[in-house]
Amino acid sequence: MENLIALLIAAPLLGAAVLLVGGRRLDAVGQWIGTLLSAASFVFGLILFADLLGKNAEHRTLTQHLWTWISVGSFQADVTFRLDQLSMTFVLLITGVGSLIHLYSVGYMEHDERRRRFFGYLNLFLAAMLLLVLADNYLLLYVGWEGVGLASYLLIGFWQHKPSAATAAKKAFLVNRVGDMGLSIAIMLMFTTFGSFAFGPVFSHAGDASEGKLTAIGLMLLLAACGKSAQVPLQSWLGDAMEGPTPVSALIHAATMVTAGVYLIVRSAAIFNLAPDAQLAVTVVGAVTLLFGAIVGCAKDDIKKALAGSTMSQIGYMILAAGLGPIGYVFAIMHLVTHGFFKAGLFLGAGSVMHGMNDEVDMRRYGGLRKYMPVTFITFGLGYLAIIGFPFLSGFFSKDAIIEAAFAKGGTQGWILGGAALLGAAITAFYMTRVMLMTFFGEKRWQPDENGNEPHPHESPKVMTIPMVLLAFGSVFAGGLFSIGDRFLNWLEPVTGHSEGHSPISAATVTGATMVCLVIGVGIAWAQYGRKPVPAVAPRGSLLTRAARRDLLQDDFNHVVLVRGGEHLTRSLVYVDHTLVDGVVNGTAAGFGGLSGRLRRVQNGFARSYAVSMFGGAALLVAATLLMRAV
Repeated sequence: MENLIALLIAAPLLGAAVLLVGGRRLDAVGQWIGTLLSAASFVFGLILFADLLGKNAEHRTLTQHLWTWISVGSFQADVTFRLDQLSMTFVLLITGVGSLIHLYSVGYMEHDERRRRFFGYLNLFLAAMLLLVLADNYLLLYVGWEGVGLASYLLIGFWQHKPSAATAAKKAFLVNRVGDMGLSIAIMLMFTTFGSFAFGPVFSHAGDASEGKLTAIGLMLLLAACGKSAQVPLQSWLGDAMEGPTPVSALIHAATMVTAGVYLIVRSAAIFNLAPDAQLAVTVVGAVTLLFGAIVGCAKDDIKKALAGSTMSQIGYMILAAGLGPIGYVFAIMHLVTHGFFKAGLFLGAGSVMHGMNDEVDMRRYGGLRKYMPVTFITFGLGYLAIIGFPFLSGFFSKDAIIEAAFAKGGTQGWILGGAALLGAAITAFYMTRVMLMTFFGEKRWQPDENGNEPHPHESPKVMTIPMVLLAFGSVFAGGLFSIGDRFLNWLEPVTGHSEGHSPISAATVTGATMVCLVIGVGIAWAQYGRKPVPAVAPRGSLLTRAARRDLLQDDFNHVVLVRGGEHLTRSLVYVDHTLVDGVVNGTAAGFGGLSGRLRRVQNGFARSYAVSMFGGAALLVAATLLMRAV
């Protein structure tokens, strides 16, 4: 069975190669090639999953060594894959949800002239993410990490004829380079500390390293996770990434890119467990980001950007849980999987709405769409109920588990983190109810576009609605199935470990508090957007609302601190270069030039001058000789 691991990556990688190199002769069938090869990878994943289930927990780790990549002295890098319970979970999520997004894209991108290339990029994205989660060492993981960054750049900027899309792609690429520096430094520190960057040696010898060194490695890994998973302070790219086609948004937010940071932290549990300061930093980043993203989501009228804020917030929950250590690792991954179902469904639902509304994204120009798009309404509605934590849907089980784990951290830290998670639950209920009401309820508010074309909302074709229906089933049932008999916990515990912690309040109390927060959030949204007509133009709002519309001034901060700061630093370096460095170099050259000019005057070309010089020199030699004899 180990030989099948490479095929997980080879199938979509082959699809990317064929579609990107095959030329226009594949234009008519390219979308089906990409979809079938993605589905083939999912089938390989199911076969391997069944094989793992048939083994005892301690024997559920498969490795496949392909070749030695680099071997120079003590530096050795192997292309080796590792399949265990953690990577298997990601494989099924990536290939399963990814294949549904491929199928949806067949209908969504039907009229795009560059559809074949789009599916090639989708396959490349899956292959890179699979390499990331299957790598058996951090250097090979880094290759997949960079591959995901490249694929996201290509897909976010797919419609590069739009300046906004080209700019968004560059922004995502550059912000992620900052995080990538963190991962590269962490890998260097690992090699200098452990003499290896393979998972086995690093994890087994982590206890031999100093806490300071482990903290440094942990903080660099956190920086990398902040970049890929759009966590504070490297979150600014995520909202702009909505400029790509909607299936790209679903793939990035649900199955691939933003989940990479969570995987990196949980996979590196052996390091973080021995570095409490790094763990604390992870929880702080997660708590801040879950509130940051939720607040931003409250003020967006663009349906995709509202969902982008939601993703930032939900990934914040996962990062928070991962920072809790053995108390939260399992629940971070559980929420990641359930989020994969309902967030993919929500984004595909948003794409379905756009498909029927002439690509309109402003929710203030929607209204009453449940009558025209019943399948989209029901599937989107189930995703909405799941994400707000409605009882017995997927989000109810996974998000409540994270809130309980936060309180179980104990002490003041537990109360602060648990309180932040509860507040985030209330805000989530508010902004998602706002999206639901503005899109599917109330009176219709759409208007003709600048060309006089009025939208005629209609249900999307079956090739788009079938993936939405399947994802809705996952949104409803996945969390409950995972929780029966603690199935998901028992599945991951051998890899991640688990600890119950010591919560100062009972699980029933936490659940009750979460339900109260849910009702408050839904009630406020209903009072503001359900009982009153939605104005065509957003009111000015409070200072916080205006700041949230501008992503809580994150771009302004980056511009002032980083862009302007970089400009001032560059000017200072140029001044030092021109004044000091060039001054020394040019001054030295001028000094030697002046000296040579003066010496050149001695060589005047007159014989009498040379004779006088020779006579004077001889006289000095004679005088010196006589003086030395006299002494």
